[in-house]
Amino acid sequence: MTTTLNPPEQRILLNNISWELYESLLTAHLASSVPRFTYDRGCLEIMSPSDEHEQLTRAFDQLVNIVAEEINVNAKGYGSTTFRRRDLKRGFEPDACFYSQNLHRVLGKKTKIDLRTDPPPDLVIEIDVTSSSLNKAAIMAEFGVPELWRHRRNVCHILGLESTGYVERPESSMLPGLTAELISVLIEESRTLEPLIWIRHVRAAVK
Repeated sequence: MTTTLNPPEQRILLNNISWELYESLLTAHLASSVPRFTYDRGCLEIMSPSDEHEQLTRAFDQLVNIVAEEINVNAKGYGSTTFRRRDLKRGFEPDACFYSQNLHRVLGKKTKIDLRTDPPPDLVIEIDVTSSSLNKAAIMAEFGVPELWRHRRNVCHILGLESTGYVERPESSMLPGLTAELISVLIEESRTLEPLIWIRHVRAAVK
């Protein structure tokens, strides 16, 4: 009998990487959602997510869509879209992201989102199965992402952007009434409950 082990999450940090090389790597991986690249002024982190990471990403994506429907909020997921600005020499690919308040400004857009003129996503979700070597929150803050969810050690933290950076908040601004505590509970349930039962739990929890 052969035992197959799930590959662990892998991160590689490279220094002294030019913007041109970063963009070349993005172009070479246009057709793939992995690996994910984060660039910060010459430092490039390449991350290959584990199975656990991807399952959590799907759970968060479902959670946001279900809750948005239940509380009548327009929200559209943009997955791990690449967001970058050459003038800032920074770029990132979130685990998941959503437009809501600014959805009208990007909905139906046929060209790539350009953060020099287009708004950043209203919500970015980052799942920390392993720790990043780069300060992703600082990158997102400079891009003006108003809300960041970070999931670490089975706990979700909701961070809201203020003038001094991100500050932890008890509940979501994009999805009012959805607390960090409830998100943590529901995401943990997604690991063990059958999908249809879990979806019913989510709907019942926010009604």
